[in-house]
Amino acid sequence: MLAVHEAWKAGLLGRKHWLRNLVAGLVVGVVALPLAMAFAIASGVKPEQGIYTAIVAGLLVSLCGGSRLQIAGPTGAFIVILAGVTAKHGVDGLQIATLMAGVILLCLGIGRLGSIIKFIPDPVIVGFTAGIGVIIWVGQWKDFFGLPAVTGEHFHERFWHLLQALPHLHPTTTLLAVTALLLVIFAPRVPGLKKVPGPLVAMLVVTAIQALFQFDGVATIGSAFGGIPQGLPSFGLPDITLPRILELIGPAFAIAMLGAIESLLSAVVADGMAGTKHDSNQELIGQGIANIAAPLFGGFAATGALARTATNVRNGATGPLAGVFHALTLLLILLFLAPLASDIPLCALAAILFVVAWNMSELKHFKRMVQRAPRADVAVLLVTFLLTVFSDLVIAVNIGVILAMLLFMRRMAGSVAVQQVVEQELEAELGGQGHAHLPAGVLVYTIEGPLFFGAAETFERVLAQTHSDPQVLVIRLKRVPFMDITGIQTLEEVIEQLHRRGIRVKLCEARGRVLGKLGKVGILQTIGAENYHADFRAALDSLRQEAPPAVAGA
Repeated sequence: MLAVHEAWKAGLLGRKHWLRNLVAGLVVGVVALPLAMAFAIASGVKPEQGIYTAIVAGLLVSLCGGSRLQIAGPTGAFIVILAGVTAKHGVDGLQIATLMAGVILLCLGIGRLGSIIKFIPDPVIVGFTAGIGVIIWVGQWKDFFGLPAVTGEHFHERFWHLLQALPHLHPTTTLLAVTALLLVIFAPRVPGLKKVPGPLVAMLVVTAIQALFQFDGVATIGSAFGGIPQGLPSFGLPDITLPRILELIGPAFAIAMLGAIESLLSAVVADGMAGTKHDSNQELIGQGIANIAAPLFGGFAATGALARTATNVRNGATGPLAGVFHALTLLLILLFLAPLASDIPLCALAAILFVVAWNMSELKHFKRMVQRAPRADVAVLLVTFLLTVFSDLVIAVNIGVILAMLLFMRRMAGSVAVQQVVEQELEAELGGQGHAHLPAGVLVYTIEGPLFFGAAETFERVLAQTHSDPQVLVIRLKRVPFMDITGIQTLEEVIEQLHRRGIRVKLCEARGRVLGKLGKVGILQTIGAENYHADFRAALDSLRQEAPPAVAGA
């Protein structure tokens, strides 16, 4: 359901809610301003494009998303992907990739695949977010210390060149950057400034210092980008061609997947803070619409911003009106205060990103997971982290998810047990119903756990190598929640092998879904209708009633 429609039904769009949401929207808009510019510059585009993105995406996600409290805009998680796309394909390529990502997100939401994103394992998420944090931190050294531009295609090359350039740092730039960093961290602890966002304090103070003294050699938005245009963003369609689509399909999927993960994580956090419940599919639809529209107005990729969403909730937001007011706040700043941005030092924005990188790294959570998690999960965490930093985010997430899936399948396969039912178990289960002993020539096996391709080898090995050849083998399927095609084929092969050895097979207690699959592939026809029983006791009763006496005895 649309967040705005849900809020309307709940009465959250009434006038009595306007003031609270207006205050929350103003605060979040002010918080979003320096972040939007910083993320834009780090992504390789102009600072005003970050503001355009926050306005367009923030408005549309608030109106069309599935979380009534979500605040969307450019985020730090995207920096690594977007900077790479911009460097290789230009700003036009970045906007095409964003538009394609929007279409992908829209399709995911319409296809009701929002819940699937939630199954990405925590070690993978923590690994790649920590890796992104490291890349952002190192990537801001140039502006933070006023270093000359460095080259290098890979992280380790750029890192080494930055280390070599550190002795040539610009003292004034570094001093302003350290001042900004301290203000971001400690300003909220100062009485009277607790409710003022640290990034805003840092940007205003350092900008005022630079505007007053006009230090030589300090890079500013004005010197680097010519300032921020005053006025509304213009509509424009990127030059979309088939070759461009084909070369950008990989980055587009990466943007879509990362955007889906981050937006849904942010929505979950908002639910936990405010006691709401989001619609994951509608949230993806809203994110898709936002990412289709943002590049048409000069913006780029956006998603749910966790820190801004949390700020929104903490400041009393009750519905999507806060997100609308957040977008309007940024629009008014753009229209009336844009010329003042020329003196904003890039080192101040770099200091803000230092803190963003630290928060993204989740060092305490990372350390705790390394100390407490099983070794296999720690391996997934470290592999994802190292691949994110030294290789590529898309490769890191893909390999991390694949490793986690293989680990899960190994654990699931290990949990599947194929056990022979002994007389003591039978007496404990059915002794009071006249079934304390098995008929002669009968063995009973119970399968516990899903019979899928990972467990097929265990099942085949145990059943195909019974200690002695009975006349009848009864297989209990009560504790099999599902079977895949490999498990079904393995069961069929084992039955055929047992038949060739002269052993009759009976199946019993299959669940409805499993029974349907057995009938569909023809296994029930292979063993014969008389050899399937819905109840284990019925299977034993049928054996006692059958000839020859060797089976019916006891």
